[in-house]
Amino acid sequence: MPVLNEATHVRDAVASLLTQDYAGPFEVTLALGPSIDGTTELVEEMAAVDSRIRVVDNEVGSTPAGLNTAIRASRYPIVIRVDAHSVLPTDYARIAVETLERTGADNVGGIMDAQGVSPFEKAVARAYGTRIGLGGTPLHVGGPEGEAETVYLGCFRIQSLFRVGLFDENIKRGQDWELNRRLRETGGSVWFTPRLKVLYRPRPNVSRLARQMLSTGLWRGELARRFPEANGIRYFIPPAMVLAVFLGTLGGLGGLVQVAVGAAPWLLLGWLAPLGYFAIVLAATLARRDEFRTALRFLVVLPCIHFCWGIGFVLGYLTFTRNITAHTGR
Repeated sequence: MPVLNEATHVRDAVASLLTQDYAGPFEVTLALGPSIDGTTELVEEMAAVDSRIRVVDNEVGSTPAGLNTAIRASRYPIVIRVDAHSVLPTDYARIAVETLERTGADNVGGIMDAQGVSPFEKAVARAYGTRIGLGGTPLHVGGPEGEAETVYLGCFRIQSLFRVGLFDENIKRGQDWELNRRLRETGGSVWFTPRLKVLYRPRPNVSRLARQMLSTGLWRGELARRFPEANGIRYFIPPAMVLAVFLGTLGGLGGLVQVAVGAAPWLLLGWLAPLGYFAIVLAATLARRDEFRTALRFLVVLPCIHFCWGIGFVLGYLTFTRNITAHTGR
């Protein structure tokens, strides 16, 4: 588990690992980055109480660097990649290892089961778990067991990780997808099973969600440019929507100018794009009977995800990622 400034979530995340019903020996390796919110003291306190917890320094602080540091320090032939925002069910490790052995896969993973506490978090969780939110991939909405492009988190054979060179530390987000791409390209397999469902806590407010989506979009755009043959059409839908709404709004404003000067206002047709998008968001909001406060926030959450992700994708695809990476999280 890479850990950086996670004082709010790390205790629950680690507790869910220590209570696994897995019969064999295991350890919990925390790659601790340079935190400033009390995480360091909290992690050291937990490690002092339970000898199964190992702490290794992640001086770089990034997620892929932390993962690689923890993997190199691991003593066992199987590595389960976990996140400080996730809470694993007690049977997760047992099911993951059983599936790994049964299928012969290099990586086994399941569903990111986003669940919120506040109305805003519930709205984000709903967006994550719907096709209109994050594209409807199995790792978000579920599906039948079988080979997959990528999975949430993952249970790996450590020899497979070393075979492909571990996580790419130059990729700050999307490193799981890129690693799974290399596993598949070198003859390995990635296996999805809906039996593995991990509780995930979403971002608690608009600003943090926007930063997360912008960063994710930036790196997805970068990955789409690097590996064009490995990206499906679904990755290009949000940026296409952003461009359509932007150009449509410009056209609509131009139509108002045409009206003002007495010209034929054909550019008013541009308003069809933003109005059409708003109708889609409204329909998605009304599709489920959420409580009023959650539904109201969903009207904000969905555009936030789409626009921040889509804008980030365009910037990343146009090779601006390296100029912005310092401002896009870890």
